Amino acid sequence: MDLQTMTYLVVGASFALYIGIAIWARAGSTSEFYAAGGSVHPITNGMATAADWMSAASFISMAGLIANMGYGGGLFLMGWTGGYVLLACLLAPYLRKFGKFTVPQFIGDRFYSKSASTIAVICLLTASITYIIGQMTGVGVAFSRFLGVSSDTGIYIGMAIVFAYAVFGGMKGITYTQVAQYIVLILAYTVPAIFISLQLTGNPLPQLGLGSNIVGTDMSLLQKLDQVVTDLGFSQYTTQLPGDKLNMFVYTMSLMIGTAGLPHVIMRFFTVAKVSDARASAGWALVFIAILYTTAPAVGAMAKLNLHGTVNNAVGLETAADGSMKVNPTTIKAHTDVFATEASLQYEQRPEWMKRWEKTGLLKFEDKNGDGRIQYYNDKSKNADFKAKADAAGWKGNELTVNADIIVLANPEIALLPNWVIALVAAGGLAAALSTAAGLLMAISAAVSHDLVKGVFMPNISEQAELRAGKIAMAVAIVIAGWLGLNPPGFAAGTVALAFGIAASSLFPAIMLGIFSKKMNKEGAIAGMLAGLFITLFYVFAHKGIFFIKGTDFVGLIGGPNAFFGITPEAFGAIGALVNFAVAFAVDKMTGEPPAHIQKMVEDVRIPRGAKAVDGAH
Repeated sequence: MDLQTMTYLVVGASFALYIGIAIWARAGSTSEFYAAGGSVHPITNGMATAADWMSAASFISMAGLIANMGYGGGLFLMGWTGGYVLLACLLAPYLRKFGKFTVPQFIGDRFYSKSASTIAVICLLTASITYIIGQMTGVGVAFSRFLGVSSDTGIYIGMAIVFAYAVFGGMKGITYTQVAQYIVLILAYTVPAIFISLQLTGNPLPQLGLGSNIVGTDMSLLQKLDQVVTDLGFSQYTTQLPGDKLNMFVYTMSLMIGTAGLPHVIMRFFTVAKVSDARASAGWALVFIAILYTTAPAVGAMAKLNLHGTVNNAVGLETAADGSMKVNPTTIKAHTDVFATEASLQYEQRPEWMKRWEKTGLLKFEDKNGDGRIQYYNDKSKNADFKAKADAAGWKGNELTVNADIIVLANPEIALLPNWVIALVAAGGLAAALSTAAGLLMAISAAVSHDLVKGVFMPNISEQAELRAGKIAMAVAIVIAGWLGLNPPGFAAGTVALAFGIAASSLFPAIMLGIFSKKMNKEGAIAGMLAGLFITLFYVFAHKGIFFIKGTDFVGLIGGPNAFFGITPEAFGAIGALVNFAVAFAVDKMTGEPPAHIQKMVEDVRIPRGAKAVDGAH
């Protein structure tokens, strides 16, 4: 069966499964719509949480970022995984004991203020809408490559699928659909990794293959990769850092506390029956997440080696007569002059996978020196000897642009794995994007219908009317998300990291203070959230050129790009969080203490036993 037909069958079957589950698990009450009735088993919830948390960024982009960044790409592993541990240990059990549906509801009740709840809704919508742009972009990428349709058409199809199971099923339908999506995405991620690890190292476990020797040689995979990338002017793969160490540390912290503040993940812990189940489901989710996250470094390294193997014969990987990538022990042991004519690929002889990905625009070739060959190297290298050799060879600059987002999706094609594996990867990429998109839409819907409509504007609304408002809010959110995917703003690249920064600077400090500081009052919490959100958005937008005020150079106003100690906009969320904490404590000291019953409520929430929900009632 040809690849296109196989892809249609596998992806179509997965979509039919999702819709079927949604029909079976459709929500009939607000409790089922917002929290799946509070009766989800911890293992089931752990699997759904893993799918909700591992977005298109984890499935599609993370291994690509690691491939491009080398050792420094570990900040995504440390930040996202560390953030989940922080969420599981410090936030989830206490929020579950509080017994509310949403983060804004917790903030509103804890800080005894509808204004605090409304500010939390604004922060939630800002983070969630920013995050969802990346998910819809991932849907478009996967559809455009694997189903032969345009990116725009792919987004429309994705919107329809999410509408079918999210609007009608609510959190109940989303939960059980996410279980199926987790199974699809984890198989799609690990099966190709096992195949490729076997091809390159003979070891079926990618985690171990990463440190194993390449087949037929006494050189490890990482040693060979270091040699290859340095021969082409790049930094050593195993020591490469993204900028300075301070930025890496702050970036990691921003991702970590941003993860702990993401409302769509926190909502998952409201779906279990008791506090002990919240702790158990957090543990299970970490196990399910670890399967992908321990595989990602191997996928990134092997993909980079395979990519160089396609373009540059010096890698020691050769394309056999059947088109598959094979290890050549002779050339891999020998030192090959990468500046020889034979060390680059003739464009007309490029493999089929390159031709297919060129159509998406995510892989581009520009013949800068007119020799008809692909030169793939670091033309910005600071190594004078390397630059001299490149100039002597007649190279006029790097000629191949490879978007990091294609690394995971294209890896099985580069290795010429069976068609069913490639089709499975397509289904996995879509499952990752759609599962997180559904969780984000659920958070947006709950914030609008439950926290604004019922909590602020119409407190006496009936349950059925609230349920209807929730479904309408989600339908509108899907339309907005689709529009943003079709017309992404100028700063769309890196939106996932920006979303974590927004959550880190606005919601995380308020949640932490709400649980662990019984003296924190509403004035401090509100001022902190506004300050953290404003300073982060200002720093991000100034760098991205989003302010359109005539005659005003905002980048110059803040001192130039990365002006604050070299910290990039994507990493600034941790600084915004510090501002949030500082402003909250300063305002708290200048205003009165919370009411006695609120302080008693905070003490009750922190008691680590029992499952009784607490609230702010007298």
